[in-house]
Amino acid sequence: MARPGCTCGSASTAATSAVATPHRSDTPRPTSASRPTRSCAVSSPASPGDGVSSTSSSASVTSVTSPAPISLVLASASPARKKLLHAAGIDPSVVVSGVDEAAVLDAARTTYGELAAEDIALLLARAKAEDVAAQIDHAVIVGCDSVLELDGEVHGKPASAAEAVARWQRMRGTAGVLHTGHWVVDTRDSDLGGTGATLGATASTTVHFARLTDAEIEAYVASGEPLRVAGAFTLDGLGGPYVSAIEGDPSNVVGLSLPLLRELLGELGLLWHQLRASGIPT
Repeated sequence: MARPGCTCGSASTAATSAVATPHRSDTPRPTSASRPTRSCAVSSPASPGDGVSSTSSSASVTSVTSPAPISLVLASASPARKKLLHAAGIDPSVVVSGVDEAAVLDAARTTYGELAAEDIALLLARAKAEDVAAQIDHAVIVGCDSVLELDGEVHGKPASAAEAVARWQRMRGTAGVLHTGHWVVDTRDSDLGGTGATLGATASTTVHFARLTDAEIEAYVASGEPLRVAGAFTLDGLGGPYVSAIEGDPSNVVGLSLPLLRELLGELGLLWHQLRASGIPT
């Protein structure tokens, strides 16, 4: 039976390979009626040499419509993802989804059987994006989810400090693959450039972990950071010194692949610099 990553038409990308073209849904969302053109009254200036005040006349003038600002909504509570986007010139709104991740995965396993790590990341990213998209119109919603694949097993956030210690004891001196699913939903009106598209893909990056001592592991876990992030480590935080090398996109390890998101937005006809130009501070 086909995996969910195939049925939704997404593309999974390896860290060292070119990003595959993601699937785009052509089912449009309902759109509002076209907005009316505004008009305004202007006064004619006095003619030179009249010596008297001129009379004013009213004329209908069609205003020039500026490109509509593009609202990008991040369906994630991750401060690292928001910081990453902001550093790249995009300041998203944040709306956290209320998705029950365990229920989503249980339903998928009932239908498809055991899931690959990249499918899990993509399914959860899609669930988050579509949950928020159902609440918000006139925006581009981005959902993400990351999981670490280690020795064929899939790991999210550790449930306890003891689990984080045990995981790091397995991870040290080895390598794992960090998969981040990305899903984009366009709820903008068609008269404002909206496509109604829903599409996604997964990016994967190999991470090599340093050979930590037990004391280093215990100190890192005591900081609390490993309990807050998928895979129990960060690249851009306290865990940075414990990552010896990566193969692939570093932003993907932080939680959002900027190159992949650029390609997905390109499928909607959006260029990265257009988002920066829409009143978004850099």
